[in-house]
Amino acid sequence: MPGAVFYLIDKPRFREDPLLLVCELARKAFANEQPTMILARSQDQAEEIDARLWEFADDAFIPHQIAGDEDDAITAVLIVPPGIDADDRPLAINLRDGCAFGNHDRILEVVAADPAERDGSRRRWKEYQKRGFDLTKHDM
Repeated sequence: MPGAVFYLIDKPRFREDPLLLVCELARKAFANEQPTMILARSQDQAEEIDARLWEFADDAFIPHQIAGDEDDAITAVLIVPPGIDADDRPLAINLRDGCAFGNHDRILEVVAADPAERDGSRRRWKEYQKRGFDLTKHDM
């Protein structure tokens, strides 16, 4: 059964910069050799994540790109803006308002401290729960 992990941002360093947590999760996935897709909310957010991953780790490069060309299949971390089709990956980091249903072993839901974000996460939690996902939550 697939699992969904909700990361509820609360610590000041993530509150001020929620994409820092996304980059850390992508780095960990790459280190564990897990093909990953990041489901961005918008093209602008996808470009911001792309830029952040270029400069994120001084000690290691995280191979990544925005989805949409022939290298998608061989790129470790694929950033997928809305409207771009990409093959599912075992791990999905979801930043969108809707659930990340697809062929994923695990879904990481990154939830900002904003009250509207929290409300959306509760709806997604219930939807995943209805579909039989194993659910866990971490305060970050």
